[in-house]
Amino acid sequence: MDVAAYMTELGQQARAASREVARSSTAVRNQALLATADALDAARSELATANSKDLERGRENGLDSAMLDRLELTAQRIDAMIEGLRQVAALPDPVGVITDMTYRPSGIQVGKMRVPLGVIGIIYESRPNVTVEAASLCLKSGNATILRGGSEAIHSNQAIARCLKQGLSEAGLPETAVQVVSTTDRAAVGELITMPQFVDVIVPRGGKGLIERISRDARVPVIKHLDGVCHVYIDSHADPEKALKVAVNAKTQRYGTCNTMETLLVDEEVADDLLPLLAEQFRGKAVELRGCPRTCAILGDIVEATEEDWHEEYLAPILAVKVVEGLDGAIEHINRYSSQHTDSIITENYTRARRFLTEVDSSSVMVNASTRFADGFEYGLGAEIGISTDKIHARGPVGLEGLTSQKYVVFGDGHIRT
Repeated sequence: MDVAAYMTELGQQARAASREVARSSTAVRNQALLATADALDAARSELATANSKDLERGRENGLDSAMLDRLELTAQRIDAMIEGLRQVAALPDPVGVITDMTYRPSGIQVGKMRVPLGVIGIIYESRPNVTVEAASLCLKSGNATILRGGSEAIHSNQAIARCLKQGLSEAGLPETAVQVVSTTDRAAVGELITMPQFVDVIVPRGGKGLIERISRDARVPVIKHLDGVCHVYIDSHADPEKALKVAVNAKTQRYGTCNTMETLLVDEEVADDLLPLLAEQFRGKAVELRGCPRTCAILGDIVEATEEDWHEEYLAPILAVKVVEGLDGAIEHINRYSSQHTDSIITENYTRARRFLTEVDSSSVMVNASTRFADGFEYGLGAEIGISTDKIHARGPVGLEGLTSQKYVVFGDGHIRT
């Protein structure tokens, strides 16, 4: 296969399809989503067969159990894909919404209309259900998309792609509105991220290595985050019971997510009292603690943290702990080491909470809440394409609105400028 020619063809088809999708009605796009859900339901045996091929090849290639688990399409995961399509169809459509209409002294009316981005390229690894999640959000928000899944899921992704094409066809939309790359050649990624004439934005979903490569080599704007080095700071004005509950949840509710706490900061005024209670709960959940010298002195039998620990996204039952000099020390540490993903303060002091919200430069900043809430569904977005720590366009969980932009619209009645 001539990969460059193949990807150019996909890009041309996506650009043409994006114009048809953008002018389609909400009802038509919802029809495509619901028809795709029905197609998936009817194709369960085909999906299982395709997925079994990927699993078999994965075992032959030595994929570990965690990767095989992510790759597997169980009956429950197919149910979840179907339900996800129906939920996205039920979400409000942001496309075409006009806001901020005002009359100007000249007599014209000026406002903003929400519009699709155009063509979205999505690059992801292992989990075939991402194919449906990404396609549904892009389609609902009026965009065309090119999806490049991991080579380990090629058979599963192509089976899902056939269902997507069926849904689009039944709604009268071009089947090329959602295209799943059919080659496993890695050169396809290089082509996709360097086609600004066809692709408007790239969304990488995967490990740090993948995202670093995309960010470095792309000639197309990228919506991404590299790390989830999230902090919880327990202030001297915190409710102790609340602090224990939130900190333990932020670390142990799930270990392998980007919004899991990786560093716990404790005000020196309450460290002697709270750290032993926290350590007891973390040890009960087999969490390894790595602490600053003051933390080690209080707890006695933990590993001393290195400079690298403050930068680390463990994605594992390991937690860095540091005693800080009040709110100033916490904010200074977070703004130095945070990946600008999610950071939380536990305090009953309103003034301190407002300072934390104002001065911590992250995409989600919380008061008295677990960092695990940094998620599109929990934020009421219905679903998310990913989380962005960038400051331009979208920041934080990216849902339907994040897959659109705005343009100015002007209404006049023969007005001329004098």
